[in-house]
Amino acid sequence: MGKAYLVEPSMQYRESYLAFYREWKESQEPIVPWVVDKDPSDLAAYLQYLEVEKSGENLQPGWVANSTYWLVDEQEQVVGAVNIRHSLNEKLLNTGGHIGYGVVPSQRRKGYATRILAQSLQKTRELGLTRVMVACDEGNIGSEKTIAKNGGVFESAFIEEDGNVVRRFWIEL
Repeated sequence: MGKAYLVEPSMQYRESYLAFYREWKESQEPIVPWVVDKDPSDLAAYLQYLEVEKSGENLQPGWVANSTYWLVDEQEQVVGAVNIRHSLNEKLLNTGGHIGYGVVPSQRRKGYATRILAQSLQKTRELGLTRVMVACDEGNIGSEKTIAKNGGVFESAFIEEDGNVVRRFWIEL
């Protein structure tokens, strides 16, 4: 795997992001982070939505300010995305954490998840955070390994209403 880095979402990556979105939708796998599941067909409106979320103004009740970045490879293709929550509310403390990231199915097992999390930790430092929580579903061995490679220390498991078990890890920055 070559170089990969986080970028601010922009029109520059329009075609690449739309292909990334289509591949994930067609895979019918759960999409992580949640913000990738939003329809980007009107990309300008989608980008404006992301800016509002980042500003923390006029958020939906129970939401916190959050920033989204795309991971692009050497060919400037979007291969992953991350959503960084600037603070935690009770729900995020239990199951979501500060950082939610994902790599499109065709690009997995290439080290991108480790890179996206490592670069996301730098973004959380820039927000002034000194400790972040990252969570993954029990049984998601790849994500657990990625979190551990980035300094994650298991704290506890949380059982959601539907019975899903979420494993919670803390990373000191």
